[in-house]
Amino acid sequence: MNAQTDDLSAQVRAACTDLARHGRVTFPAVAEQTGISRATLYRRRDLREIVETHRRPDHQTLSVTSLATQLDQLRQTLEAVAAKVRRHEEDLRAIKREGQRTSR
Repeated sequence: MNAQTDDLSAQVRAACTDLARHGRVTFPAVAEQTGISRATLYRRRDLREIVETHRRPDHQTLSVTSLATQLDQLRQTLEAVAAKVRRHEEDLRAIKREGQRTSR
């Protein structure tokens, strides 16, 4: 995930939390409070799931959309970690090669 995605998610979560405390969580209310268009809230699965989760009174029930969103986020995170591990492995191999050259 990138910084913009995290920022939008944080804005939507904060708005939903505030709206849940002071009234009802609705897409129009979240859009108004965050400045994010309703179309974006509906279109972006991650943002839509945040709003839908806060609209449910129990906040515990996982919908198919929620599970899909969580799986997608986990996949993206795992891919990012795997890429970082590959970069570190490449760096270690380069350091090892350099050490072998200098010891000759």
